[in-house]
Amino acid sequence: MSYIIDRRLNGKNKSMVNRQRFLRRYRSHIKEAVADAVNRRSITDMDRGEQISIPTKNTHEPRISHGSGGKQTRVYPGNKQFDTGDELEKPQQGGGGQGSGQASNQGEGEEDFSFYITKDEFLNYIFDDLALPNMVKKSLAQTKNFKTRRAGFVSEGTPNNLSVVKSMRNAHARRIGMGAGKRRKLKELQAQLADAEAAGNASLISELQESIADIERRLKLIPFLDDIDLRYRNQVKVPTPTSKAVMFCLMDVSGSMTQDVKDIAKRFYLLLYLFLEKNYEHIEIVFIRHHTSAKEVDEQEFFYSRETGGTIVSSALKLMHQIVTERYNQGDWNIYAAQASDGDNWDDDSPLCSKILTEELLPLVQYFSYIEITPNQHQALWEAYQTVRSSYKKQFAMAQIRGPEDIFPVFRELFAKEQYEEAV
Repeated sequence: MSYIIDRRLNGKNKSMVNRQRFLRRYRSHIKEAVADAVNRRSITDMDRGEQISIPTKNTHEPRISHGSGGKQTRVYPGNKQFDTGDELEKPQQGGGGQGSGQASNQGEGEEDFSFYITKDEFLNYIFDDLALPNMVKKSLAQTKNFKTRRAGFVSEGTPNNLSVVKSMRNAHARRIGMGAGKRRKLKELQAQLADAEAAGNASLISELQESIADIERRLKLIPFLDDIDLRYRNQVKVPTPTSKAVMFCLMDVSGSMTQDVKDIAKRFYLLLYLFLEKNYEHIEIVFIRHHTSAKEVDEQEFFYSRETGGTIVSSALKLMHQIVTERYNQGDWNIYAAQASDGDNWDDDSPLCSKILTEELLPLVQYFSYIEITPNQHQALWEAYQTVRSSYKKQFAMAQIRGPEDIFPVFRELFAKEQYEEAV
């Protein structure tokens, strides 16, 4: 029998095992807090963790204690007041609280336990609702791709990055600098020695020869190569340069679109943004909301503003085409679009939507996806878009989402490399 003893030192997160146990135990509370944070955050604000607060009453640990009644014998160290048989008064109940302020005859006081979850943990809880496989979670949670690039020279590094040419040049310059004064003095002494020899001054000749020998000895002591001469090639990580991308988010905000449907759409847009962030360095997002008319808005108004009345989808498609024409040159930008709707549309408008897609938008975009968020049967817009899909299978895809658990399967089908099929 063999025993394996793990003697590895803990990192800075010394209680990582306890932390993971804690996160598993209060998973439901954390998921609720993360869901609230997703509703508050912007789609692009996914590069940080989150401060989580849960009621203190939910963090109580089970304890084993003695029941009431019976006789107990205890030893109290350092007792100077009581002897065996003495009776102790029962402590007064209440007091010792940590609250502040005036008392109230309503409500129940409750403290919250707050802690911080990291970016990876935050994304993991988001992706958990989307039924993402672990491999996809890890891939989307990773940072951007980098490549190494030469960035001059540094005085410290590994031997394999040593620049021999640069080091030898530094050594040569150092030897010249350190020996310049000595060589100048040596030439002066040699000139004086020649004059002394011509004059036949023996004592001066001997003195000058000793001085010349001392300078030559000190010149030889200058090291040929010193540690300060060494230079190493510096390698830095820089983001992989890629093309720019713009992500158009189109959504119906008429009275038939409930907040639950908008929340599902936001999860889909979030997944699309993380997907594009893995492939493009610079991403811009354009939000277009519509009911009977379309309007470019910010993210807050896009997801949380609600209108009443009917739906004319073509107004959003026309506005998108106008924005692409004015601001996003097809040669400079990779254009993606995702349209979310419950399928409701004015009957006479659906054929017009198909025409705008086929004649104006699809020739300009890299990819256009339409998701219908409804548990019911398809409506006129779905039927009109099916004719578009039959002609543009590589640029246009459509699928139906019935609930949060369908988001990732639908996303995987929409952005798979193989032939796109209808999600069922």
